[in-house]
Amino acid sequence: MRKRKVDVVVISDVHLGTFGCHAGELLSYLNSISPKKLILNGDIIDIWQFRKRYFPKNHLQVIKKIIDLSTKGTEVYYITGNHDEMLRKFSDVTMGNIHILDKLILNLDGKKAWIFHGDVFDASIQHTKWIAKLGGWGYDLLILINQFINWILVGMGREKYSLSKKIKNSVKKAIKYIADFEKVASDLAIENGYKYVVCGHIHQPQMLRKVNKNGTCLYLNSGDWIENLTSLEYHNKRWELYHFNEDKLSPFYSDEDIKTMNYKELLAAITITGTK
Repeated sequence: MRKRKVDVVVISDVHLGTFGCHAGELLSYLNSISPKKLILNGDIIDIWQFRKRYFPKNHLQVIKKIIDLSTKGTEVYYITGNHDEMLRKFSDVTMGNIHILDKLILNLDGKKAWIFHGDVFDASIQHTKWIAKLGGWGYDLLILINQFINWILVGMGREKYSLSKKIKNSVKKAIKYIADFEKVASDLAIENGYKYVVCGHIHQPQMLRKVNKNGTCLYLNSGDWIENLTSLEYHNKRWELYHFNEDKLSPFYSDEDIKTMNYKELLAAITITGTK
């Protein structure tokens, strides 16, 4: 399988360790690209909901794949989010090509990009936190119910349906939260001279040109790998929003060495690499 060369790839809100995570699809995507920089923009491992009983093999495969990319020359930046905030105690730690950060500023062809998860805005956009209301166990349960409904719909030859998207799009407070989030991020980026502001957190993939009296910037959100299965890609001086569901990748394609490893071998490989 020929890999696409990409300068920068941004993924966020994977939530490894939860029922809603589409780890197999993410693994397929990671196997299809050869990025110079891979930015993991928060909530990659869901430490909030971590449970010993549930961490499937393909979730471990994703971690192993990211480590393999770093050993082959990809610079990996793990930016902490709210669901993996425990990792913030390791901020500014570097292990080979893997860097743990709270935020990242990149110079992309002469334009500065400000990259961070986005949960820091929750304090300034209070009382409308639909993510908190749908989040955690409730959101996980909603995704499980939705998967069952979609299994029935597909069996009947009908299109899949997203319960959480329906709720988010019908609740005025949710719509206002997203609009406020985008405005706060963009206004701060313009004020500080950034041409790009790249977030995650709200599970809402987006590319929008934002303008205010002080200037302009491009607001970007990488979405998630629970519902939208999206990422951001920067190549040839331009950003694009990638949608897995619009691609034609084999659902669970993976490198042969990762594919043949059992659970214990994967766990050992990740642990040994981490120790090194």
